[in-house]
Amino acid sequence: MRQADAHGPPPTLFEVVHRGVEVADPAGQFGVADLLPPVEDADEPVTGHRNIELKLAELKGRLDPQDEDPAVMMAVAVATYLAFRRDEIDDDRRDLLRLAARAEYDGQPPGNVRAWLDEQGVAV
Repeated sequence: MRQADAHGPPPTLFEVVHRGVEVADPAGQFGVADLLPPVEDADEPVTGHRNIELKLAELKGRLDPQDEDPAVMMAVAVATYLAFRRDEIDDDRRDLLRLAARAEYDGQPPGNVRAWLDEQGVAV
């Protein structure tokens, strides 16, 4: 993953989704990597998408339409967060999970996400 900074080019859609997957599922135990194939060729900057939140929500809906998988929910929450906070792409995993949960759920994640975050050692 390349470093993102305020002066470099913005990350691509694939890069923010990839980072979301890495953050939510670093050991590959939750099956979150299934989010990657639909965006593996998405090499346009994330800033080039008119409604990036909708694009990412649609991606999540393909894998978890009923919001039952907290790892998938948080992978997409992290990707969405990074689409707007691009300079934080290389930040600490727990920090990204905490900040993304606060942003995505106004600090009140649903019970399944809160329990999953607790298991990851992340306090919202």
